[in-house]
Amino acid sequence: MKRAFSIQSLILLAACLVTARAAAEWYSDTQSIMGTRVHAEVWQEDAAAGQRVLAEIMAEMRRIDAVFSTFLETSELSRLNREAGKGWMEVSDELFDLLKKSRMVSDLTDGAFDITYASAGRYYDYRAGERPDEETLRMALAAINYRYVELDEKTTRVRFAHPEVYVDLGGIAKGHAVDRCAAILAREGIMQGMISAGGDSRIIGDRRGKPWTVGIRDPRREDVTVVLLPLVDTAVSTSGDYERFFEEDGVRYHHILDPSTGDSARATRSVTILGKEATFTDALSTSVFVLGPVEGLKLINRLPGVDAIVIDAEGVMRYSAELDELAH
Repeated sequence: MKRAFSIQSLILLAACLVTARAAAEWYSDTQSIMGTRVHAEVWQEDAAAGQRVLAEIMAEMRRIDAVFSTFLETSELSRLNREAGKGWMEVSDELFDLLKKSRMVSDLTDGAFDITYASAGRYYDYRAGERPDEETLRMALAAINYRYVELDEKTTRVRFAHPEVYVDLGGIAKGHAVDRCAAILAREGIMQGMISAGGDSRIIGDRRGKPWTVGIRDPRREDVTVVLLPLVDTAVSTSGDYERFFEEDGVRYHHILDPSTGDSARATRSVTILGKEATFTDALSTSVFVLGPVEGLKLINRLPGVDAIVIDAEGVMRYSAELDELAH
């Protein structure tokens, strides 16, 4: 019987496979997108494929920024803020879906997560060290209520029930972007990788037989890491009062606002959430920060598959129930 392959050809094929495996390596890229540092790493056996996937990830990040940025006048979110206060506005499925998810988290957290916080938040300038005066803040507070963002699911239309409502999806859009890019890796069959946008990350698989390591920084010392987390197949998000802030008369004004006051939430310095999807870990890290360590950890302990590490206003580290058991 004639063989399909000679012994020599099989040996040559095996040698080629070994060479291909030996050539496999990590490919990475880091860019400034969405006002933050975007980083991606993938394990690939083919250099061209690795670079192509990285380029696709960065392109997707830029596309999402063009939709959800409040700094770009041409973004769909900016158009929503200009027009939805005047009446119904049809929006893309992607924007509508993220508004629905925002509403879900708002309901879950009794309004601690509220995208209309920006009705007051837009009057803060952290670089210039400026905050709204009492009268401006009082008027802005009247427009903060997530229920003012009305959704018509049949037509994917949106309107604001108060004319001064202004929304910002910064507390959920980066997580959404990370999840979208994780879907790109899944589609390409990539089983090991990592994608991060600022404080939001998705860990895909492990790191060649070892867990990935994600550090939580000390909120008051930039170069000091207080916790190292070994992670596999996890979404992780951190919100801290050190990201955008200024101090005035010994008071820290930062970008995580309590929707009930329009002022910075100050019961917490840092919140890290672990879960399955970055969209929700992103929103939950903001939520727990606003709720504070006691009520925030009560919330997390009710959610299956979600864990939290909170550094409170005194610098004390607290854990959700499951992590607390592991820590002790």
